[in-house]
Amino acid sequence: MKLVIVGVGKMGGAVMEGVIATGLLKTSEIGIIDHNPAIVDKWVQKYGVKPMKMGELGQAERVLLALQPRHFLQLSDELARPSVGYISTMAGISTTVLARRLGTKRVVRVMPNLGATIGKSQSAVTGTKEAREYGDLAFGNQLFGSVGGVYDIPENLFNAFTGMVGSGPAYAAVFAEALADGGVRVGLPRAQANELAAKLLITTGELLLQKAHPAILKDEVASPGGTTIAGLEQIERYTFRAAAIEAVIAATKRGAELGMDE
Repeated sequence: MKLVIVGVGKMGGAVMEGVIATGLLKTSEIGIIDHNPAIVDKWVQKYGVKPMKMGELGQAERVLLALQPRHFLQLSDELARPSVGYISTMAGISTTVLARRLGTKRVVRVMPNLGATIGKSQSAVTGTKEAREYGDLAFGNQLFGSVGGVYDIPENLFNAFTGMVGSGPAYAAVFAEALADGGVRVGLPRAQANELAAKLLITTGELLLQKAHPAILKDEVASPGGTTIAGLEQIERYTFRAAAIEAVIAATKRGAELGMDE
């Protein structure tokens, strides 16, 4: 079996669909394990992938661990196979902890975000020397390249990447919701305000990719004495910028806490 995915919820399922859609793997080369039989049945019916059990992990060339960190610490003894390469999406769990818990140094660490569900993730990838030598790191890059962009990030910055990019869709969603609330406050219908806020974030992201710095786009929109600078004054007054920075810092710290191996 080329790949066994342990945990086929949002992220595990998204990666599976990505590799099938891009032709990286055939459905016959993919096995899945999940504690929820209904989820397993759904994917088996949809794609014909193979349902597997923990005791069969030794049949895999590589295993994708798309679990919550707390579940990994409970299940690591069952997951450990010294002959297998592992790829983990678990926030905060370092390659050192993965190697110790899994009994092999063939470990790759990945941090994607929810964009993977629509093929537009930004994923950080790193791995051990052994993972590079055995091709596990290259495979991890291919795996997550099937669901978006891949970035080579040193492991000491992984929690920072998680705090900003992994958690980032939630921050952006709160901002979109707040924008829509503002629109409703001044008279726009709710459904229209929600749609406009979502499309505004998409358009702004595309514009930002064309600029050398976000401040350039801000200055282009904010004309002297106009509506935008009046709005920006209130954003600064209510410390939106500081709140966004503190959100990234808090999420980064929490990532480090999740990785503590007791």
